[in-house]
Amino acid sequence: MPTLPATTRAAVAIAIAGVTASLLTGCFANPVEELVNRSVEGAVEEATGGDVSLSGELPADFPAEVPVIEGKIGLSAGAGGAEGWVVAITGTSSDALAEAAAELEAAGYTEDTAVSGGQVGAKVYTGADYLVLLAGEGSTVSYTVTPKVQ
Repeated sequence: MPTLPATTRAAVAIAIAGVTASLLTGCFANPVEELVNRSVEGAVEEATGGDVSLSGELPADFPAEVPVIEGKIGLSAGAGGAEGWVVAITGTSSDALAEAAAELEAAGYTEDTAVSGGQVGAKVYTGADYLVLLAGEGSTVSYTVTPKVQ
């Protein structure tokens, strides 16, 4: 049976974790939410070998040179190294993608490409050490950060 590459498995696991957590925690009280978060985090960490948090914190090894907007971190995951990190943040701005893009540009990142469709947009930025894919809709933006191949 063919296996998926590690990055594909990680992306699928993270997507499943996010959907599962949001569906289940919306229906139950806080103690169950914590239990669900821990279970989802554990399952994704086991599948990807990386650190996953649904509790509002950046991964411990998330690069300080990648600025993120202020807001509530709904999901963060990362194996570091070549695998990179994924962070989803709900900010206070009605256009979190534009806010995140402005912060990256202020930090010296350059926009490589941008796409949009309807209310959803995505931009790719290059910095000295990292590539950053931003995807956003309304007040939510996700960052996918990978080390730049030198």
